[in-house]
Amino acid sequence: MPTIIATTLLILLALFPVTGNASDWPLHGRTYDEQRFSPLKQINEESVEGLGLTWAFATGNTRGMEATPIVVDGVMYISTAWSRVVALDARTGKLQWSYDPQVPGEKGRDACCDVVNRGVAVSGDQVFLGALDGRLIALDKSTGKENWSVQTTDTSKPYTITGAPRVIGNKVIIGNGGAEFGVRGYFSAYDTESGKMIWRFYTVPSEDASEDDAQPSLRAARATWPQNALWESGLGGTAWDSFAYDPELNLLYAGVGNGSQYNRAVRSPGGGDNLFIASIVAVNADTGKLVWHYQTTPADSWDYTATQHMILTELEVLGETRKVIMQAPKNGFFYVLDRATGELLSAEKYVPANWASHVDLETGRPVETEVADWSDQQRYITPAIVGGHNWNPMAFSPDTGLVYIPTIHTTYPFTADPDFEFNPNTMNTGEDYPDLVRNMPAIAPGFCSPTRLTAWNPARQEQVWQVKFNDGVSAGVLATAGGLVVQGTTDGYLAVYRDTDGELLWRQQVNVGIMAPPISYAIDGEQYIAVVAGIGGSQGGHFTNLDNRNPGHVFAFKLGGKAEPPPPEPRHRTIHAEESMLTEATAEKGQDLYAVHCLRCHGANAQSSGVIPDLRYSTSEVHAIWKQIVIDGVFASRGMASFADSLNEEDVNAIHSYVIREAVRSQDWGRRAGKWLGSQVCIPAEWVAD
Repeated sequence: MPTIIATTLLILLALFPVTGNASDWPLHGRTYDEQRFSPLKQINEESVEGLGLTWAFATGNTRGMEATPIVVDGVMYISTAWSRVVALDARTGKLQWSYDPQVPGEKGRDACCDVVNRGVAVSGDQVFLGALDGRLIALDKSTGKENWSVQTTDTSKPYTITGAPRVIGNKVIIGNGGAEFGVRGYFSAYDTESGKMIWRFYTVPSEDASEDDAQPSLRAARATWPQNALWESGLGGTAWDSFAYDPELNLLYAGVGNGSQYNRAVRSPGGGDNLFIASIVAVNADTGKLVWHYQTTPADSWDYTATQHMILTELEVLGETRKVIMQAPKNGFFYVLDRATGELLSAEKYVPANWASHVDLETGRPVETEVADWSDQQRYITPAIVGGHNWNPMAFSPDTGLVYIPTIHTTYPFTADPDFEFNPNTMNTGEDYPDLVRNMPAIAPGFCSPTRLTAWNPARQEQVWQVKFNDGVSAGVLATAGGLVVQGTTDGYLAVYRDTDGELLWRQQVNVGIMAPPISYAIDGEQYIAVVAGIGGSQGGHFTNLDNRNPGHVFAFKLGGKAEPPPPEPRHRTIHAEESMLTEATAEKGQDLYAVHCLRCHGANAQSSGVIPDLRYSTSEVHAIWKQIVIDGVFASRGMASFADSLNEEDVNAIHSYVIREAVRSQDWGRRAGKWLGSQVCIPAEWVAD
């Protein structure tokens, strides 16, 4: 009898976030099902015109801001860039406490996509944080003091954590990233009180087959990898973001990422599906044992991660109500699965996709087209590497039955590196980055990377409405019982749309770009909408060009709000380089070296969005100490680590010469055009998929 009572209590505790206090936003997706739907409706399509900013909090960060705020009992908990945490009075924005885990600046080199963090978890009297350097940290909810900290990763390898933890009962769940640099993926459960690991689920096998015996699911997975797989890369398969939980089934769902080498011909010579990369895995939350899996992209070769947001709900399928899990992963297909068994119920394209014609419902496999294989020639693949949908969360409204997806509509030229050798000090995607840069126009004309807000009917698998943008940075979405869909924009607006037809009902400029998802909560009968602002991440680093500086903020809105947003802070674009400082031959060599070592942070053609310094606008002082920065690491505390393990002084001088050449070219273009490129970065016409 005591066991039955204890089990019942655990179930009730697990169910509380599903049906509990509508005034709070207690979990990453508000509820375990990750619907990101607020039942509050004081702010609705009739009253929304009275919405206004009520408070703003400056975070002190200028890097990417991707966190979902957590609100419990009138306090808001936010993580910011560099894994810092603040607790705010959710009514006023007043700072309650702050915590800095002191992540070493040089760890930023291991972050493929900026030093972002997607949020904390709150349970009982603790706040849980996954830090960029791989630590899982428990903080006192009232004071921000550290209760315990555990290293969840091998510090000798380039693991990172950017995702939000999830708490299920007495367990806190965390994954990690780093696949492109060469790590082995896994996610783990830790005891909330002690920090002791309870279980760990590896997503790919080990080179040593005996290590897989402890996890039976890896025995079957191993058969999908050849003996000559690229074992030194760790194989990848990191679970760096998405989780959902069904308390009735006691199933934890995890989205698994890409292989560490995109080109499957190199990663997995001879073929194989390469489980469990690009898969949804469902595990028993108590034991971490696999219950079922579904691979969205077998033998993935395009960075088509399945780490995107997953939603649990009930849908009518062929006249029968089914408990389903839904996902719009990067590969362009919207999936509806039975969440108890993993049975594929439907899959249709939610964005243009040319790599596969369709998904065969009998086999569950995508049917690849003749353009999909880029192992021996360049191919233009849709969706691009950033996917049809990336980390930015989608939302589901049970009132409309629609999913609101921040979609991306681009194509990408995949080109295999013919001389690829695994190098743990660089990205190991297997692409020919120098070729990519050599064939990219300095200022590409005509078309700009398009994103959309797409309303999708998952039961009918069809688009209902769409809002079009001419910018390449998506933003997360909130749906509410007030009949609203809320989303931010790259150019600094928070916008509200009617959920049935996408009509714009209201928007306000806050002068800081937004890509994180909004939330809603209530205090003393007043409904608030809040969002963190600050552009960054992969899209923010490469698919926009910021006119203003990027001061991270938290913004809260309510009916009758009258606060003023912070004024815009224009970027300074002054070129201090001169043509006499370079030689063309040296610059040509530097271009290839830049493509391999610098492009992922500082942008193609040395054109940065402004989130990370645009090297063309380096000051005279920076030009004077270029070698000390790159080789000696004098700016390591700012995130610019030393590259002494990869570059020599001659290499550094060549890269410097290349940057100077691009600075001079852009200055000449600016004089001819009479203006700067502005807030959108343009790409060749053939890169657009629409």
